[in-house]
Amino acid sequence: MSVLITTEILGNHPILTSADTNLDLVSAWVRSGDGLVGFGEYKRFEVVGEDRFLKAKNWWNEQLSEFSIQNNVHGSGTGPILFSSFSFDANEKSVLIIPEVVLGHKNGKSWITWIGNKSQPDITPISNSAVSSEITWQNGSISEEKWREQVTTAIAAIKNSQLEKVVLARDLNATSSTGIDIRNLLQRLEIEYPSTWLFFVDGLIGATPELLVRLSKSLVTSRVLAGTIRKSGNEDRDLALAASLAKSSKDLEEHEYAVKSVADALAPFCSSTNVPESPFVLHLSNVMHLATDVTGVLNDSAKQADIFTLVEKLHPSAAVCGTPTDVAKKLITSLEEMNRGRYSGPVGWIDAHGDGEIAIALRCGQLSADQKSIQIFAGCGIVAGSDPANEYAESQAKLMPMRTALETL
Repeated sequence: MSVLITTEILGNHPILTSADTNLDLVSAWVRSGDGLVGFGEYKRFEVVGEDRFLKAKNWWNEQLSEFSIQNNVHGSGTGPILFSSFSFDANEKSVLIIPEVVLGHKNGKSWITWIGNKSQPDITPISNSAVSSEITWQNGSISEEKWREQVTTAIAAIKNSQLEKVVLARDLNATSSTGIDIRNLLQRLEIEYPSTWLFFVDGLIGATPELLVRLSKSLVTSRVLAGTIRKSGNEDRDLALAASLAKSSKDLEEHEYAVKSVADALAPFCSSTNVPESPFVLHLSNVMHLATDVTGVLNDSAKQADIFTLVEKLHPSAAVCGTPTDVAKKLITSLEEMNRGRYSGPVGWIDAHGDGEIAIALRCGQLSADQKSIQIFAGCGIVAGSDPANEYAESQAKLMPMRTALETL
């Protein structure tokens, strides 16, 4: 028995201020007002293991085989949508969700997709009526002093030629006097960080500046970030800081490892790739990053790579793990003393044609089931020239997007 899926034009509709009156917000992907928001949960799939990307692909294809799709809009991101949030480590849970209703918005055009024989769901704008929350912060898995010691240990391992780079993360925990309002939190992040990709999948919520892979027909894009400096708030001073970041041997070394890991992963699947010779400086509200956009065109073959395969080959990149990957992962396991879960894992959406956008889950937090507590994360790339105090300051800057957004709800 086939399942009917219908996509229709909705007009110009703001997706973050809309709600189906009968369904909860279950997933979101928004950047500069454009994106996709899912309500209600039609089906979900949880998977663990090294083959989680293959299992996810097979499950999505099974679901697609049961759908009878009536798509009057067409284009990338229309029709049935799979929201995915994969774990950093293969032994942790990854989650895939197919929403009952999806609102989409791009270039001034909105559309709606719903599952079943019912008529188009009633989607109406809602006002911000959430009760303000009082946020209380607690220590993370380890203390500041212990984390600096771990960075020192990592630097020593690098200088002893055990590896070239490792990414060490830390966390903070917060509790709220009321349930944290997901929609309001996304809106706060959208206001402060409009150039990032906002995401929400199964309680993992954040604003990431790093796109792991976008697949649009056969064009592949990956935005690599590595190398960070905190903004001062003074425009002239920040221009000088940006220039120093672009010339920093430590940051350029860290960035080079990250770009190479992405370019090497994409090369076997592409007939051509473009890797800029030098990075540009990406300016965000509170920090600046060295950034490189790696692009490629997939090989024109009967067995052209799909987005699940690309994600599997790209994850974990040197930007979230290190170089060599296996050695870095072992060092992370021995030093971090926390469970990353789906932090720093691939997160995003995939449509019925195989197009999609998958980012790295950074600048994010994992909500508890009752939404009254959240664990937020930040990581830093450690190389031979790293300094523990500077790395801690960088981690504090990377925690600020979630901290500030939570404290202003």
